[in-house]
Amino acid sequence: MLMIGSDSRGKNNSDLGGGEAHGALSDTTILLHVYADHKHAVGISIPRNAMVAIPPCKLPNGKWTKGSASTKFNEAFSTGGSDEGNPACTQNTVEKLTGIRVDHTMVIDFQGFSAMTKAVDGVDVCLPEDIHQGDVNPNLGKKGDVVLKKGPQKVEGQQALDYVRLRYGIGDGSDIGRMMRQQAFISSLATKIKKQGLNPTTLLPLADAATKSLTVDPGLDTADKLMSFGLSLRNIDMHDLKFVTLPWRYRTVDKDLDIVQPDANKLFDTLKADRTIDGQNATGEQPAEAPSPTAPATTAAPATTAPASPLASETANKNIKVSVYTGTTATGMAGKAAEQLKAAKFTATAVGRADNTRYTTTMVQYATGQKANAEKVAALFPGSTVEPGGTAGVTVIVGKDFAAANGGAVAPSASGSASATPSVAPSLPPSVTEKARSADDDICGKLSYP
Repeated sequence: MLMIGSDSRGKNNSDLGGGEAHGALSDTTILLHVYADHKHAVGISIPRNAMVAIPPCKLPNGKWTKGSASTKFNEAFSTGGSDEGNPACTQNTVEKLTGIRVDHTMVIDFQGFSAMTKAVDGVDVCLPEDIHQGDVNPNLGKKGDVVLKKGPQKVEGQQALDYVRLRYGIGDGSDIGRMMRQQAFISSLATKIKKQGLNPTTLLPLADAATKSLTVDPGLDTADKLMSFGLSLRNIDMHDLKFVTLPWRYRTVDKDLDIVQPDANKLFDTLKADRTIDGQNATGEQPAEAPSPTAPATTAAPATTAPASPLASETANKNIKVSVYTGTTATGMAGKAAEQLKAAKFTATAVGRADNTRYTTTMVQYATGQKANAEKVAALFPGSTVEPGGTAGVTVIVGKDFAAANGGAVAPSASGSASATPSVAPSLPPSVTEKARSADDDICGKLSYP
């Protein structure tokens, strides 16, 4: 997910410090990678003044730019000069830079950010120094009153905006320090939501505020979709939510930044291999074990069939709505699972592909009040895992166990083995790891550069 903070110049944001000039800029860009095991995630901050290659991008008038071999990163978002910005150009630039496909893009402006901080009743932050009006607005011409106090505090609305936008009065006044505070802010926000409980009651007000405030792709354009995404992150421990900054160095000719190579590519390779920044395997798969030389060859289990009777009556089953998704590369598995459900008189409402194709074990998820129904469904899928999730009814995500039992051929990996663990990414250099933040770190630490 690509998260873009828009310094929109539209009139709706001028009262919050967005200015009144035409166009929009991106002061904040974070690429959030949720690992395949859904137990780890990492956010990578991309400096706005890092020099990157920007590919040809579509303008509001339908024409295309020529692209550029070396331009400041935030110019991608301002391409075309519209008040809405150009998130598609930013996404294309990030994909070109990282070699990673972006699944979702989200843009939030000042007004939207303010509304979301109020929806969660404020966020705990910390500052090493008192911050004055002149630090927030360098054009003021005087120091002014204190607007943010030194030490821990809770902020929302305008104060929260002042915190995440603040550059001066702390450290060297650079964008790098500001990104560190933004990482601390998002960490604190995630920790608060996690403590309140990742459930529909907690997430719905936030998702509702977000859908009224964000510009998102169709995959996340409703409160239900955003809430479902939030629920999918419920198994991430805050220590395993990390934030890093793309490796950088100051240029000798100006104050802009160059991306440090090969350090940056090592970071991208680590994500592609679903390895965490501290070297853990986050693919959700266990390394394949070589068979014992004396062990007899095994064959796939026979296809499962619906139990004939101990399930509930046909009428009761018809009232249980089940969405079915394939979580494996084997073809046709969601369809087979749906047929199996229909044979047992359940109502299959949707068939499609899951968020990833690395599920080893079939998973049965249930919305609030649907646990008993999920257990009935799980009886059709021996060895499946039952857990809360989703926003309505019951969801089945079939894994490799179901594919093996139903004659599904799993597509081989690049190494030729379906169960082979992805290649281990190179160890990450200190330019990536030494400033890394975990979401459960002290909110008063790692707030400024140098």
